[in-house]
Amino acid sequence: MNERPKIKDIAERLGVSAATVSRALSDSGLVAEPTLSRIREVAREMNYRPNVSARNLRTQRAMAVLMVVRDVGNPFYLEILKGVEATARAAGYSVLMGNTENDSDREVEYFDMLRDGHADGMILMTGKLPAREGFLDSVADAPIVVALEEIRDAGFPHVMIDNEGAARDAVEHLIGLGHKRIAHISGPVPEIMSVSRRNGYRAAMQAAGLAIPDGHEPVGDYLLHTGQRLCRELFELPQPPTAIFVANDEMAFGVIHELRRLGLDVPGDVSVVGFDDLFLSEAFYPPLTTVSQPRAEIGRAAMNMLLDMLAGGLTPRKPTMLATTLKIRGTTAPAPK
Repeated sequence: MNERPKIKDIAERLGVSAATVSRALSDSGLVAEPTLSRIREVAREMNYRPNVSARNLRTQRAMAVLMVVRDVGNPFYLEILKGVEATARAAGYSVLMGNTENDSDREVEYFDMLRDGHADGMILMTGKLPAREGFLDSVADAPIVVALEEIRDAGFPHVMIDNEGAARDAVEHLIGLGHKRIAHISGPVPEIMSVSRRNGYRAAMQAAGLAIPDGHEPVGDYLLHTGQRLCRELFELPQPPTAIFVANDEMAFGVIHELRRLGLDVPGDVSVVGFDDLFLSEAFYPPLTTVSQPRAEIGRAAMNMLLDMLAGGLTPRKPTMLATTLKIRGTTAPAPK
């Protein structure tokens, strides 16, 4: 096997010092053109790759960050990961994915990876900390950014959207189409994001003078099969809804599957609105009306915030709020007469 090229090999080929090559490849800003371009071109030709282990020994850093999510199989996280990874790679970091599946022991393992130096920082997207006495104090000073979810009173910087406002917009769209019996399938309560979306639903209904009958606020867990089950329960009620606002797209897909199984037309008989705007939402038939989140931008903003923390910057006191858009597509229509 050929030995991997070293900095000294690039230096010998170009007739420059190894220190010059090192500065050029580390983006130090101390090497001028055209030398900088020549060094990078030769490094690519020789298939040079930096020795990460040696660099980590020098910097005392892992040069890796953790992105911890509830369910790595949920396509919602893919665009966020792209934004995180593009920003991280540009700064010389790799990204490790952590999949908790709402298991408290697994959550603790990822925090242990951070505390043990296997990662330099964490982007947390689970909406909660492990429910263990004193746990918050043990991670209070760790470089952690919370993305999309919200963990109050923890002191972590947040990248967020206005969940309550976005939910209210979605329900107002249904009210504007003449719907009066509107149900809401929420995410897991009492998690803050789920409660905020439910509050937006309630605020829109109250402002329109519409009652929320018993059974019209079932609690879900963001999974497709749960959307199916809760939709079935809604249509076992004496007066089922003519519209359903669902806390995420995956459950909304389950709702639409169940409505079809019941012989109901979407949107002719029942309108459905989701939340997230997964890439499948536009390809679904009919295309799903949903709240679109700027997921790649969320990833970039969270990673940039984490890089600032790792560089010793001040922790933002106020969350970074990003805008959402209601994408009106084919699953909503005027209420049936």
